[in-house]
Amino acid sequence: MSSSDAINRIAVITSGGDAPGMNAAVRAVVLTAENYGIEVVGFRHGYEGVLTNDYIKLGRESVEHILQYSGTIIKSARSERFKTDDGGREAAENLDAHQIDGFIVIGGDGSFRGADHLAKFWQGPIIGVPGTIDNDLYGTDNTIGYDTAVETAMDALDKIRDTAEAMDRVFIVEVMGRNAGYIGISSAMACGSERMILPELQKDKPLTVDALVKHIEGVHRVRGDSSYVMVLCENQWPGGAVRLAEQLEDRLNFPCRPCLLGHVQRGGRPTAMDRILATRLGVHAVELIRSGETGVMAGISRNELCTTPLQDTWMQRKQLSQELIDIQTKLFNPVKKERHKAVQ
Repeated sequence: MSSSDAINRIAVITSGGDAPGMNAAVRAVVLTAENYGIEVVGFRHGYEGVLTNDYIKLGRESVEHILQYSGTIIKSARSERFKTDDGGREAAENLDAHQIDGFIVIGGDGSFRGADHLAKFWQGPIIGVPGTIDNDLYGTDNTIGYDTAVETAMDALDKIRDTAEAMDRVFIVEVMGRNAGYIGISSAMACGSERMILPELQKDKPLTVDALVKHIEGVHRVRGDSSYVMVLCENQWPGGAVRLAEQLEDRLNFPCRPCLLGHVQRGGRPTAMDRILATRLGVHAVELIRSGETGVMAGISRNELCTTPLQDTWMQRKQLSQELIDIQTKLFNPVKKERHKAVQ
């Protein structure tokens, strides 16, 4: 497919974990396509909808006022059946039956692996749009939903700080992010947490209960009785925040409370940044299909639109900012300040 003249109908899905701003991306795809006289079909529940022919026609009237809503009007899901060769062939046959000329998938790395799988059986152009709160896709500075998730986590952490300060308590707040520490480090910095446990840091020098106890006691020596808020990324401690709180309370002999933010991070009104990002990437995806591109993700780098081969988005590792790590763990570490005073 090399000519925009051959594009008459495209399909869009939202796949995998939902992310705030997906609706804004769907809206941008539909409005841009309509501008070029291209019809848009939305398959519901991701790849599963392609297999079951669960679809709706999308037009201006159905998407014009949805960008402020979280979730996704075409639903999302994961499909094990689609991952098989039979599933891929069936999906390709259904796309051909609907005379689909281009396919846009909004999701994370699992969704992009699905797009790569589909490309083995279907010859039309396929474009990925990064929609995941984890912000873990290589090839784009930000993913749709990440900024909103950080805002949600920050809002919760601010409230937790209020009660922690009133009661001089330790709180362990568990945030999402799967295997990446982007939500963790950004929310930790935004709320001024005393400690953060990130997957990127745990790999090189895993924290122990002894080390955490020592740090908490060091902070109390510097500040006296006060709050202590720790941000814990999911899957980075056996038993999670609940177990860690129990272990710390046993050692410290004062209250340590766990708080799991969970799926609240996937909801809420998308921030302006996520709405604008989703709009830009949705438009970009349609333009890429019209230009004959396929097998790439529409991303953003240094505020400029870019593309990255879909396979690179999960095969290459996106690096967490060392600058942010150093600021949070070194410059703003109250125990480091204590050591500095002792030297003076």
